Amino acid sequence: MSSKPFLFHGQTKQWVTQQDDTLVIRLLCHDPEHLITSHFIRCEPDNEDRLIALELIQNDFHLGDDVNSEGDGERGSKLDGDSYRLYQASIPISTHIDNTYYAFKCLTEKGQIWLTAAAQFERIPGRETHFKFNTQDRPPEWIKEQVFYQIFPDRFCQGNADISVKTGEYLYRGGENAIIAKQWGEPVASAGHQSTGASEFYGGDLQGIQNKLGYLQELGISALYLNPIFTSPSNHKYDTTDYLNIDPHFGDNADFAKLSDDIHRRGMKIMLDAVFNHTSCEHPWFGRYQHFKDSAYQHPDSPYRDYYVFLGEPNSKEDYYFAWKGVDNLPKLNFLNEQVQNYIYKAESSVVKHWLKAPYHIDGWRFDVIHMLGEGTNAYNNAHYVRAFRESAKAVNPEAYIVGEHFYEATQWLQGDQEDGAMNYYGFAHPVRAFFAGLDIAYHRVEIDAQAFDNWLTESRAKIPWLNQLAQLNQLDSHDTSRFINQLNGDLNRLKAASMMLFSYPGTPCLYYGTEVALQGGNDPDNRRCFPWGDLDKNSDIFTFYQRLINLRKSRIELQQGCYHTLYAQDKSFVFARFEQGKTSIYAINLGQKSVSFTFERFELMTNAQYFSGFDNHSEDWHLEAQQQLSFTLPAECALLLASEEG
Repeated sequence: MSSKPFLFHGQTKQWVTQQDDTLVIRLLCHDPEHLITSHFIRCEPDNEDRLIALELIQNDFHLGDDVNSEGDGERGSKLDGDSYRLYQASIPISTHIDNTYYAFKCLTEKGQIWLTAAAQFERIPGRETHFKFNTQDRPPEWIKEQVFYQIFPDRFCQGNADISVKTGEYLYRGGENAIIAKQWGEPVASAGHQSTGASEFYGGDLQGIQNKLGYLQELGISALYLNPIFTSPSNHKYDTTDYLNIDPHFGDNADFAKLSDDIHRRGMKIMLDAVFNHTSCEHPWFGRYQHFKDSAYQHPDSPYRDYYVFLGEPNSKEDYYFAWKGVDNLPKLNFLNEQVQNYIYKAESSVVKHWLKAPYHIDGWRFDVIHMLGEGTNAYNNAHYVRAFRESAKAVNPEAYIVGEHFYEATQWLQGDQEDGAMNYYGFAHPVRAFFAGLDIAYHRVEIDAQAFDNWLTESRAKIPWLNQLAQLNQLDSHDTSRFINQLNGDLNRLKAASMMLFSYPGTPCLYYGTEVALQGGNDPDNRRCFPWGDLDKNSDIFTFYQRLINLRKSRIELQQGCYHTLYAQDKSFVFARFEQGKTSIYAINLGQKSVSFTFERFELMTNAQYFSGFDNHSEDWHLEAQQQLSFTLPAECALLLASEEG
């Protein structure tokens, strides 16, 4: 039986290296039947096809080895028929576009084999699947080393009860919803934008966050992502009334400067939420319910009228304004207006720049519904503004992290020149939800096997440059979804298994607050329950599980930035490897009802491998053997994370 050639290109700096105006690119080939007669790399430096021959530089290369660009002195020597061979070529960088595209072409006596970021093909594949290397714009170096923790401020911790919202303190939505102050831990309201969910307050604030920085460091967290903290009448703060001041019920600007300073003194990072697609209808510019001077809603001749999009004649029955998804308390900003541009991102005093400067020095922005932002109604000229946000932030801090919120595919924003990364719903959260919980984004039933799961993940990775893959913000859940533990019907083992993948997969992991104690919650706003500080047990199995998992991620370079390779994807079992600088980690999951045995060749450096799992009762079943191969058996409904011995 003929064995098909195995081709691999890792995309990390060991596999693709920029040298002036060229890229040095390497390819691993295992061809036991000697089917391949020639190896080429295809590129388009000036939009014209070019084939460049690859040269053999190293024989007997192992998949997890450190790439030796100088070769091993065995060029042209007699090769073992089962040898793994490393090839290399230099290609010119594309200068007319930021991304250099390339793919590998291997000739056989009967045809050809193409390797791209998506798969192996028997014919030339579409350009969208080709490997991509952006020579101009790259994410910050520090991102891939982080473990983020998302905080919904009103529900995390109360530090100063004196500034908390009081029942009936002010009118919200013109008095349509009552302002209610609740006791910490009381149940939240029912779901829906018209419910009282947005007007219920529990008293979480900035001082509360600062009080718990020690706890977060003990857990292992290195970076915080805060939901909006600017002045707003709601508890979620996605309806801003003042972008330059902290909401007084959270604290003030001095409190935030103090918090940010404390975070940075601890070696941590902080990212804030930017809501620039729309404001609150109670913003002084708009003034739907309040008679602010010259407010756009109350005064048709207002200088702020063009800050928004009004349709129809002023004071007529047809006079109305464009709002986010038709939610009338969220009028959409019009970025065609130059004053809006200056205020949000263009001027030196703009919001984007203000919080990146002293005394706050935030490390990044997460942009809410950034794909909807633009001129007039809808998202006209969107790419221009996203790119402008990036340039504005990077002008203050070149290492600022730029993240976009996209519930669906974000490929067009992730080519390097717009966003560093996205909240990776399409490329991580959606497929993980489908595979582990059998649900899609609309909570409809869906069932995919491991092969479909792998195909989904591979497709989404292949569409963007590798460094942007590493900068994706990966989450199991967030303030906009039900808690993952609820999607799993309370199955802690599956939560652990999915979390192990979160911390093993390419991208930057982010825990939604309370996950480390298995905090539950249904759809918005039930997913925003108070953190149960009164019940916290840092010796509990679930807390120590996350503590160990986070520590493993932070201590393993291959989990932070290593190459990715799927080893097995069939039925309900899925295995992949990450490797970098001679270190290897392997993640394996078996969601089936029977045990599955695995054998992987050429993994001798996994000898004395350390294992990590939340399923310690099964450790006697793993039977690790690692010499010329790695073998182990994974019981039903079990996950495993193997890490090669440090050395």
